[in-house]
Order: sequence, then structure tokens, then C-alpha cells
Amino acid sequence: MALAPALRDAALRWIADDPDPATRSELQQVLAAAMAGGATGSAAEAAADATAELADRMSGPLRFGTAGLRGPVRAGPAGMNVAVVTRATAGLAAWLAAEGISGTVVVGRDARHGSAEFAAAAARVLTGAGFTVALLDGPVPTPLVAFAVRELGAVAGVTVTASHNPPADNGYKVYLGDGAQIVPPADARIEAAIAAAPAAVSVPLGPEPAPAEVTGAYLDRVATLPRSPGGPAPRVALTPMHGVGGALVTAALARTGVDDVHVVAAQARPDPDFPTVTFPNPEEPGATDALLALAAERGADLAIALDPDADRCAIGVPDTGGTWRMLSGDETGVLLGDHLLRRPAPGAPAEPLVATTVVSSSMLAAVAAGRGARSAETLTGFKWIVRAGEGLVYGYEEAIGICADPDGVRDKDGISAAVVAADLVRALAADGSSVPQRLDELAAEFGLHATAGVSVRMEPAARDAAVVRLRDAPPAGWETDRPAPDVLRLRRAGERVVIRPSGTEPKLKAYLEVVEAPGPDVAAARSRAAARLTALRTELDGILGA
Repeated sequence: MALAPALRDAALRWIADDPDPATRSELQQVLAAAMAGGATGSAAEAAADATAELADRMSGPLRFGTAGLRGPVRAGPAGMNVAVVTRATAGLAAWLAAEGISGTVVVGRDARHGSAEFAAAAARVLTGAGFTVALLDGPVPTPLVAFAVRELGAVAGVTVTASHNPPADNGYKVYLGDGAQIVPPADARIEAAIAAAPAAVSVPLGPEPAPAEVTGAYLDRVATLPRSPGGPAPRVALTPMHGVGGALVTAALARTGVDDVHVVAAQARPDPDFPTVTFPNPEEPGATDALLALAAERGADLAIALDPDADRCAIGVPDTGGTWRMLSGDETGVLLGDHLLRRPAPGAPAEPLVATTVVSSSMLAAVAAGRGARSAETLTGFKWIVRAGEGLVYGYEEAIGICADPDGVRDKDGISAAVVAADLVRALAADGSSVPQRLDELAAEFGLHATAGVSVRMEPAARDAAVVRLRDAPPAGWETDRPAPDVLRLRRAGERVVIRPSGTEPKLKAYLEVVEAPGPDVAAARSRAAARLTALRTELDGILGA
């Protein structure tokens, strides 16, 4: 691949405009390698590889959507680096000013590669634009940033994190003054402001602010979560999965009387390389093996896995035979929602609202109706869940995201979720019960709701064509509706399939649910539901032509 003059010139302009000497040097080396090849042989191959890499790095900018920015840490407009973060923050500041918004902006960050530098750059751009900045001290969990926005009366919040992405990535997430993530059209307007921002080297910088502290206030808030009377405090096995949530979740549990906590030693401290897991996501196969082994070894009552920025929480429990297993996101979501509805906080609304998403289990709605509460179903993402309506007391999504305290943190929060999970186990023990028994009781009362997620690898054109085909000509026997332009829902008696294209991969995602009627024989219902899910998956393959 020959180096095109336009690509060379674009790289040179970016290098000239990059305020960070480290990434300037990095991109200069790639450009030099692309320009240094000979006509044939290994030198030509090396130059072609460097040219392809340069083209990839210059293929940006990264899209700024409702999740902010996310991408690999590297030089160039298609990476996460100081220059990109500087221009993104300049765009955010310009948008806030255009909206007539001024005041304090919270800035926080995790412990990933580049996070400290990116947070410092964002803080200085904001002070340079005339904002007061509360820069949270050290690496902090993402929920602490969302909490700080409301606690400090800030007009916005920025956190530098890539959550559970691979080690090479980082990201940039924005909260509005209500403490919730941005939603359209704010994302598009901020993106336009970023595109109009000057070169990073020309963005005015102010002083780096002094560190701000809100951890104590957050722990005070967690201590107000509903508490079950009586019952022994559970013994907990914990992994922060090389992330930043370990110290805060341990302190939060201690505030509620749970101090017998055993942490997976090899995963206890923040490490941006995540050396003991293939993928730093509690949902990934094998990611919680060390946690469950520790739980069994220590005779724990509950296993808790946080993702690296601690906004998601997965829980594991011993089943009736003593074998440990991780619960699904839907199982956890329904269990904790039911627990909170049965133990409302002081001053809770008379008609509480719980919320989940179109791809999550429909069981929470059934539980809410049985507990005299309202329920809502939203599009995927906590930016929608926390805006589900007045009186919201709880929300969850199937991807192990839980909002147990919407008035405190208007986003998913793995730390408060862990506290509620520990309280659930304590309450069940006081009643001589357990999590598996409670799952069976809920199934007997509200019906067994079995769910499964399926990803079908398809090229984008085939993927999108499949959604259009199913929308225009749904399979016989199914009713269809579209909760969103890119989401298709198929329904028939006791079965549901939600289909949507992945926004980041060449995949079509499907979420399956089968429902068995309430009744005392839960074991038989589970067996029937498992068979129905298998049959539904086979049918779906035929429908998709996979």
C-alpha cells in the first residue's frame, strides 16, 4: 500500500497540533516507517503495514454518542489520547456555554492506561473555559462520579473510563446536571461542537484544580439503603477484577455491618493490563472462576464480582447441592428488585416505579404488579432507565447493570447493588431460606421466566437486511412491534424474541424469553423452559437463515 500524499499531510497536521510529546513521537514513528520502505522485499512489506496502521489511526474522529467516546489508547484522531480528550472537552465546554450553563463540572477517572493524563487534560480545558472543576482524587469508580454530580450541584460530569473493554481501550463518558448520562439530541450537538473545536494545541488551558473528595458522602448515602432486621451478616467473597471498586465496596459493605469479606488476592489491586482474565467482564466465561473457587474455599454465603469501573455487579451463590454458580443478570435484577419492593426505604413513594429494558426479562413487571408497584420498560441503557418516570425506586438491565438508589446515583452502580445483594442474603438467612429457594418461590408465584442471549455473526449488510426482512415479513404465528427503529420484537403466547444489530460488532443480537405459568412444581417448569429455549433457538436460526 503506497502512502498517499493526503494521508501523509493529514498525519503531519495532526502531529503539529498534538500537545502531547509522547503521542507526537508515536505518530511520527509510524509515519516515518510508512515513508521508509523500498521498492520490494521486507522493507516494502514493513512500509505497507505501517501505511495501513497510519490510515487506521487517521480514520477518525471517534464518534461521540450517548456513551461518549471509546477507543484504543494510541496517537491519532481514531484513538484515545490527550489531543482527542482536549478537543472533546473543548467541545463539551462550548456546548455548555451555548446552552447558557455555567458552574462546576465533576471530573473523575479509572486506573486504565492514560486515564490520569486524560482526566488532568479535561480538567485544565474546563478551568481554561471558565468552569469550576471538582477533580475527584485518584482512580475512582464510575458511580462515584455520577453521585458527585448531584452531591456537589454540578452542571455536568466527565469520567475517563472504558468500563469492561479490553486493556488497550479507554473512554470518555459525560453526565448532565441531573446526574444521568447524555441522551439525544445533546450527544449530536456536543459532537458538532467537538468538530468545530480548534486544534488541541490551540485550546486554552487553565490550572489543574485541587482534588475533591465525595467518598464519605457516598458511603453515608449507601448506609441509608433499606436494611433487614436480624439475621447473620453474610461472609462475602469479592473480586474487583483488577479495577477500582475494591476499597469502596469493602467500605460500603462494612457500613452496613458486612465486614467478613475475602478478596481474590490476584485481582484485588487496580491493574490496567487485567493479567488474570482474558476479558475483564464478569459475564465472560472463566472471568469469575477465581472468585467462585475462593467462595467455596472460605465457605462464603455470597460471591460478588464488580467490573473494572464498578458500575456493574454480578453475584454468585451456592445452589442446593453446594456447587457455586453465577446468577444471570435477569435473575439478579428480579431478586434485588423484589427485595427492595418488599422493604421500601423511609419516605419511599406511595406508588413506586421499577424499570427495566425491552431486552430484559418481563418478570420484573409481574413482580411489581404483585407488590402493588408500577413498572416501565425502556430502551436499552441506563440513560433511559433512570428517566423511566416519577417515583423510580429501582432499575436494572440484563447485562448485570443495577440502579438500586436512583435518587443517589442516576446510573448503574455495582457498589450499592452489592450492598443490597448482601442484605438480601442476610434477610433470607434470617428466614431460614437461601437465594436458590427465593428464586423458586418467585417462579412459583409469578411464573418461571427463562431467558437466553444469542449473538449471530453476520456482516453488517446481511445483518441489517435480516432485520428489514423480518420487519416487513414476520414469520408466521408471531406478532411484531418495533420499540425503536433498529429493534424488532417478536411475540407469541409465552415466548418473546427481541432482535437488534450490534452497534460495535458485525453481529445480530437476539434476546429470548419463555414463560411457564405459576405453579408449585418449579423443577418441572425449569425442565420445560429449558427445552423450549433450545427449540426457540433452533427456530430462530431458521428464521434468520443462520
